[in-house]
Amino acid sequence: QGASFTISSLGGIGGTYFAPIINAPEVAILGVSKAAMKPVWDGKEFVPRLICPLSLTADHRVIDGALATRFNVYISQLLADFRRAVL
Repeated sequence: QGASFTISSLGGIGGTYFAPIINAPEVAILGVSKAAMKPVWDGKEFVPRLICPLSLTADHRVIDGALATRFNVYISQLLADFRRAVL
């Protein structure tokens, strides 16, 4: 009650990708899916990386796509180097 943003996770039950639906009157919701090891090209070879799919749904009356994208990039950077999140 009174929130503006929700984080929803289906990873615990094996959800891989989903499009979360905004809970009115909130303005955005972040969906977190199940993390898994995937091969990622590092420029020279494929290396195993832990990948955690994120889905952001935003009310475009409040948040435009560019701002939502910058938020996703910021969250991804924090999760990639978690030490930054706790400093």
